[in-house]
Amino acid sequence: MFRQAGLAGLDIEQLFNHSPNPYVIVDRDLRIVGMNEAYLAVTMQKRDALAGHMLFEAFPSDPESPHGRMLRQSFAKVLQTGQVDHIPLIPYPISNPDGTLAHRYWSATHTPINDAEGRVEYILQHTVDVTELHMLRQANPDADWKMQTDLLRRADAVQGQNLALGREREYLRGLFEQAPGFMAVLRGERHVFEIVNASYRKLVGRADLIGKTVREALPEIAGQGFYELLDNVYSSGNPYSAHGARVTLQHPDGGEAKEVFLDFIYQPLRDADGAVSGIFVQGNDVTQLHQAEEAARESEDRFRTLAHSLPNHVWTATADGRVDWSNPSMLDYLGVKDPIAELAEFEPLLHPEDVDRVFDQWRQSLAHGQALQSEHRLLHRGGAYRWFLTRAVPIRNGVGEIVRWVGTNTDIEEQKKTESRLETLASALETRVEERTAELQKTQEVLRQSQKMEAIGNLAGGIAHDFNNLLQVITGNLQLLAKDLRGNDIAERRLNSALDGASRGARLASQLLSFGRRQPLAPKVVNLGRLVREMDHLIRRSIGEAIEIDTIVGGGLWNTQVDPSNVENALLNLAINARDAMEGRGRLTIELGNAYLDDHYAQNAFDVKAGQYVMLAVSDTGCGMPADVLARAFDPFFTTKPEGRGTGLGLSMVYGFVKQSGGHINIYSEVGSGTTVRIYLPRSMEVEDVIAEEPSGNVAGGTETILVVEDDEAVRDITVSMLSELGYKVLKARDADSGLAIIDSGVMIDLLFTDVVMPGRLKSSELARKAKERRPDIEVLFTSGYTENSIVHGGRLDAGVNLLSKPYARETLARKVRFLLDKARENRANMATTATPQTATPSSSNSGIRVLLCEDEALIRISTADYLQDFGITVVEAGTGQEALQAIDGAAIDILVTDVHLPDMNGLDLLNRMRETYKDLPVIFATGDLHLPGMEALDQAALVTKPYDYDLLAKLIRDMVNRRRPT
Repeated sequence: MFRQAGLAGLDIEQLFNHSPNPYVIVDRDLRIVGMNEAYLAVTMQKRDALAGHMLFEAFPSDPESPHGRMLRQSFAKVLQTGQVDHIPLIPYPISNPDGTLAHRYWSATHTPINDAEGRVEYILQHTVDVTELHMLRQANPDADWKMQTDLLRRADAVQGQNLALGREREYLRGLFEQAPGFMAVLRGERHVFEIVNASYRKLVGRADLIGKTVREALPEIAGQGFYELLDNVYSSGNPYSAHGARVTLQHPDGGEAKEVFLDFIYQPLRDADGAVSGIFVQGNDVTQLHQAEEAARESEDRFRTLAHSLPNHVWTATADGRVDWSNPSMLDYLGVKDPIAELAEFEPLLHPEDVDRVFDQWRQSLAHGQALQSEHRLLHRGGAYRWFLTRAVPIRNGVGEIVRWVGTNTDIEEQKKTESRLETLASALETRVEERTAELQKTQEVLRQSQKMEAIGNLAGGIAHDFNNLLQVITGNLQLLAKDLRGNDIAERRLNSALDGASRGARLASQLLSFGRRQPLAPKVVNLGRLVREMDHLIRRSIGEAIEIDTIVGGGLWNTQVDPSNVENALLNLAINARDAMEGRGRLTIELGNAYLDDHYAQNAFDVKAGQYVMLAVSDTGCGMPADVLARAFDPFFTTKPEGRGTGLGLSMVYGFVKQSGGHINIYSEVGSGTTVRIYLPRSMEVEDVIAEEPSGNVAGGTETILVVEDDEAVRDITVSMLSELGYKVLKARDADSGLAIIDSGVMIDLLFTDVVMPGRLKSSELARKAKERRPDIEVLFTSGYTENSIVHGGRLDAGVNLLSKPYARETLARKVRFLLDKARENRANMATTATPQTATPSSSNSGIRVLLCEDEALIRISTADYLQDFGITVVEAGTGQEALQAIDGAAIDILVTDVHLPDMNGLDLLNRMRETYKDLPVIFATGDLHLPGMEALDQAALVTKPYDYDLLAKLIRDMVNRRRPT
């Protein structure tokens, strides 16, 4: 275009900057990148304050306001479609230089500027300030014409008045001159300009009008009918008014003719005789208002075109809320043809559950002029309801009055379904969180209970050690004193009372250890049906004849591995508690059966593992327990019995024993109905053990030599006295080092009787090991008042260990010592008679196998080594990792059998050190751990858990060694 016009060299930037129309350019992010001087003038801003800033930062607006949404939607439309978009009229306040807010009305056009690829890169905004035009449109022009006509009449009436009225006339002429509408007075039938105000002169673009006729002053209006109108008004004396009349005016200096639109009135003026002497002309230039109305009509047309093309529902309503129009999408959805008639009553189209809420919101919006936003269900023409989001905003006139409502309905059915699914997921998540919280609380409860048990166990153990030593001194001296008081009835009665008191103290200490899960258990595989039947007579005698006893044993009862004596004590405790609850009269039911506790039960119970159990239930018909008593039933020293009738340790002892045995216990009780205690003990798949009878009969002594090692002097002295009285030769030592010195002296010793917990460098277990090394035929008997020590692990005695718990009676000591000495004598006799090659020949597959056995517990190491040697396997023993490394010293080793937790190093570290010399050396980790971290990466490695089966260990050693040997 510029090339064709010969303007190819024109500076486009200068042309843009000096254009009288306001322009601004923004990028895709709506950041201002350029503007011309006209834009700066109309917005009253400086270039530095706008360049580089976001448009809505420079001219802030609420995104939810009508003008804020209108402007943003226009920009979005241009970016999306690449088409020009018009905003005929938009209210948008801007800041004055003094900071005050000016409410202005604008007309804007947004034109896309594309890049080389045809993508919108910038948007050119052309802005026109139409505030004055909009205000003129809202005004009432009839009132101005009347005021100005009256003014002219008054001025004409005072023309002939005296000079005193001159000033008033000048004042009125001043008002006439300054009137905002154009005014003129024409005289005579030729219509000569007599008075013209500034607005008139500005409108026609001429100043030299006075004294000229209309035809002389305004020749360009010839042919437009205005001359004829003036002639008619003058001749008829009738006024004439016009609205929006189009007039073409020509400036006297030339240039293009301009088209204006006027509202005006021709009012005839009469003289004193009533004859028409002139015409008063008054009017207003409504060109801009006309243009604004045209733009508004164009905008409304575009709105309706857009509304008809939108998939959303679009509707309008009157100021009082009556729907008077809707787009085809809404009519089609509702099945409506006439919106005015059929949408006047909207209630039938809403879901019944939403009617009250929606109408309340609509009434609130109508009353306060607030925008409406509501979610509700609308009836489809097919009879189904769908969710819609309805938004409606008020349209106001220039004085702020609501003249109309414009609304949209957006289908949100899928969104609602998604929200429903999310709510379901959230509910599931909340449930999972609650379950996880419950699991955490349960874990915390387990931890709390475990810590409580640990604390009580530690307290009980500490007390038991010293308390049992004291009881041992007391009972030992009382038993020795009994021999000297025979025949003295009074003294014997008092002595027996003292022995009973000491025995009760021993039971109390034992109960504390039981609750704290510290008692040494000797579990056997038993059938509880047989055990309960054998206890029938004892239970009946303990609870009295007035209580009926029913015993129910389920068919095919499984075995369980448990300490039989503790089961008997637990059952007897529960029977006695039931007797007290029934006050000596009622029915006691003992039930045995197989049970399976599933994962669900285990998750909702305390410290329970899912699996197969043997169930022992004891039920009574007593008074039952209220909830607060039931919650504390297992707490130590808690009892509801009268003072002196119970220690509060009965149920605590049962609880501790069951938990220590890997079982579960629960109480069900109802006040007035009775109580049921159910004990669940883990099922054993092994065959029932034959329980050996405890040594009984008359107390017998002997002449063998016994070494007593005890750090407590009083206990040591009383033990020596009791053994000496039984005829034994007794040697004594105050600690393990002294005991080892006596053994090393070469003196013949048949039995080592040693305390477990003693001060000094050498442990009692080490003393026993060294004694066995020096005297393989020596018997070892341990004694202790505390069970958390080197010979008791997991509450169970190590295999092959003999223990006599403190305090012990003279008869118990005598029987235990005699039993071990007789057993040793029988073993020696058997070895002497069977020591022939035929009976001691090891398996050929075991010959030549050398095992390095590293175990810090001497008794375990000794018994394991003895058993493996009986299989023909050569065993090199070591108590620490360093001893193991020194013991081999380059000798050939076929396999390493080691504990994991050694005093000086880890079993894995020992293996790594040895494999530096013996590559691919097989290893068996013998440990109490069920899993060994890091073992998965090892070759030629196996794991056996304590207590392990010696035959299984020997077979595993043979298989792993033979696998490496060439065939």
